Amino acid sequence: MFQEADTRATLEEVHEGYFSIDKKGRWADTAENNQANRDNAERAYTLIMRDKERLLSFDTRLKFIFSHSALREGWDNPNVFQICVLRDMGTEMARRQSIGRGLRLCVNQQGERLRGFDLNTLTVIATESYEQFAANLQTEIEKDTGIRFGMVEQHVFATIPVTNADGQTAPMGIEASTHLWNHLKDAGLVDARGKVQDSLRTAIKEGTLQLPEPFQAHLPQVRDILRKLAGKLEIRNADERVTIKTRQAVLHGEAFQSLWNRIKHKTTYRVEFDNERLVADCAQAIQNGPPVTTARMQVRKADLAIGKGGVETRETAQSAPVVIEEHDIELPDLLTVLQDQTRLTRGSIVRILTRSERLEDFRRNPQQFIELASENINRAKRLALVDGIRYQRIGDDHYYAQQLFEQEELTGYLKELLQDTQKSVYEHVVYDSAGVERSFAEQLEKNEAVRVYAKLPGWFKVPTPLGTYNPDWAVLVEKDGEERIYFVVETKGSLFADELRDRENAKITCGRSHFQALAVDENPARYIVATKADDMMEYV
Repeated sequence: MFQEADTRATLEEVHEGYFSIDKKGRWADTAENNQANRDNAERAYTLIMRDKERLLSFDTRLKFIFSHSALREGWDNPNVFQICVLRDMGTEMARRQSIGRGLRLCVNQQGERLRGFDLNTLTVIATESYEQFAANLQTEIEKDTGIRFGMVEQHVFATIPVTNADGQTAPMGIEASTHLWNHLKDAGLVDARGKVQDSLRTAIKEGTLQLPEPFQAHLPQVRDILRKLAGKLEIRNADERVTIKTRQAVLHGEAFQSLWNRIKHKTTYRVEFDNERLVADCAQAIQNGPPVTTARMQVRKADLAIGKGGVETRETAQSAPVVIEEHDIELPDLLTVLQDQTRLTRGSIVRILTRSERLEDFRRNPQQFIELASENINRAKRLALVDGIRYQRIGDDHYYAQQLFEQEELTGYLKELLQDTQKSVYEHVVYDSAGVERSFAEQLEKNEAVRVYAKLPGWFKVPTPLGTYNPDWAVLVEKDGEERIYFVVETKGSLFADELRDRENAKITCGRSHFQALAVDENPARYIVATKADDMMEYV
């Protein structure tokens, strides 16, 4: 079973570490706390960074390298087959540089490059899920290198072999490749930049890809090329995407204009909060948090491939959770980690943790406690920000113009549209939730008291400390055919605040404060949260 394993070497012979210094350049007390250890670190550095030929030799038993801050650019050892990440690789270019250390073609003892996936397979043991790892890797590759995944260039088919009338074989050529590319663009399979569309992914998946008559004989080669470029298959059918037009009679009618004039103005905000209350709220949130369990580990294995279509993964195995029993582990620097994740001062963090009375949980499972503490502190910060928020209308000249409904294009997919509406500003209503929003729109159409309404488009934004907020609906209701009542409605599946996520709740609080600041004229619009039209009608 262990025929190829080196069972004779001692632990000290097969692993080395270097660059074990703190952020200020001082020797860390974990290894280099005396001259002998410093000499060992220097020897390890020389072997790993300078004498790479000796490192590749069978005479060197070193197999495990522990790096504090290197193994990035400037380090080119081709025979790296495993990389175990002991921390999150979130800094700029760190992931690509670290992974790049293991993507070199390996060499034999004669220094000759060896090819083939049976040898050149890199295994990365990461701290995040393989889905997140692949997504982050693709994002960083695109950002750092400018590589565009999922693009069909005009010359991509030029090398396909073609047999001419004389029976001679030659490449298809740039001109023919461009002609074929134009066919794909005209058919809506790629856009004007060559970006692969969902309709192309669907055609490849279902085997319905069609080419012009001169290229029919080369369909298999073209399909193989496009399959590599297309990446993951469809999420939505691009053929079902339509442009939503405005209903002019409703948009320019007096009823909608009176509604729009009550909600169109922009605001600014200021925030005030009590530091002592923030500390108390953070401590209480941690104290009331879920229990911290003993550390568990689950291993998930996946194959990862980087192609022109993007970074793709395929899960190959998943283990059962394993309890990790550790009693004498070295605890991480809790204050520094929480300071980085919450942006609070160390003094405030100390007070929060002390008041929470849960520091013993940190010993039981440091990582889970850090996640619990940072999440609860950041949640309390968000609530504190919006709790003391005050909005103010900027002025009469700062507002969303009604003409934006016609100038800003609105698109949607047929499966996510309520079609042929009569009271809406748009001919179709684009909804996000098939349950709540579609049902609400249908109820507005049927309710005789509703005069006009609009699903507020994405460009209608309310500023908040948590990012912009886009309310759902603007509605005009007529009571007894005479009195008009104006609403801005946020539709949710539940009206209970404890069932809504804290970020959603915070933005609702900001929305309510924003529209209160606009309520300066007679009969202003009311901001409410509703699950159905009957909830709104209770205010009438």
